[in-house]
Amino acid sequence: MHADAENSSAEILFHAIVRTPIAPMHSEPRIGSQMISQQLSGHRVVVVDEEGDWVRARGADEYDGWMHIGFLSRTPQATARQSRQATRVSLGCVTQTASGGRRVLPLRALLAPEESVLSGECVEHARLGERFPLDAVAITRSAQTFFSSTSYLWGGVTPWGADCSGLVQSIFALHGLQLPRDAWQQSELGEDAGRDVGDLRAADLLFFSDRADKHPTHVGIALGDSRMVHLALGRGGYAVERLTDRRDAYVEKLRERFLFGRRVL
Repeated sequence: MHADAENSSAEILFHAIVRTPIAPMHSEPRIGSQMISQQLSGHRVVVVDEEGDWVRARGADEYDGWMHIGFLSRTPQATARQSRQATRVSLGCVTQTASGGRRVLPLRALLAPEESVLSGECVEHARLGERFPLDAVAITRSAQTFFSSTSYLWGGVTPWGADCSGLVQSIFALHGLQLPRDAWQQSELGEDAGRDVGDLRAADLLFFSDRADKHPTHVGIALGDSRMVHLALGRGGYAVERLTDRRDAYVEKLRERFLFGRRVL
């Protein structure tokens, strides 16, 4: 959904791990600038630039954004890699820290080794693929389960608030496939799935544009049978659309803006 993020080949200054449940990434090194994405607790970033208390960080999706240093803990590269391999993945849980404090963690945040789960659920990172296989049925089920009450939030990537490409990226990452952050970047992946919504298979991606140059600005996940799940500003958030419903004015607008489908599985 966003403009092209700055993606420089600049030298890595240091490695860090996100220390808060959610850490915003901004377009500029100031708190009043637009949030363009988020990083989650326990996830590793590399820092490629610094400006005062702000750093330009890059996550696993190679997406750059400015983060305040207060959200991060500097760490050696080896420690960051080992912590991700050895930890648990939140499916939405409340934890107790070693110091006795409590944390509420969103979907896909990583638990620290010393945290204990008070409520909700987590899964061992090593068993994530067993619980969330990379297949169409499982992917579409997860999208409808975890994001069913999510409000639209530009730059968001969790069920607490997300945008269209944040939903797509988070769900596919949960199932083991790292996709780029923005809709236009996601539109360049996979194989052509055609321009007939009736031919799209479950877990295909649908792309739309509200621009004259047809640059992709919106994405949804096909459910099969001409249906789609997405997070849309026009719906206020989560919605499942039947794209053959000509009586729905919003669906008609979607059909007018539909560009093509892409098959990434």
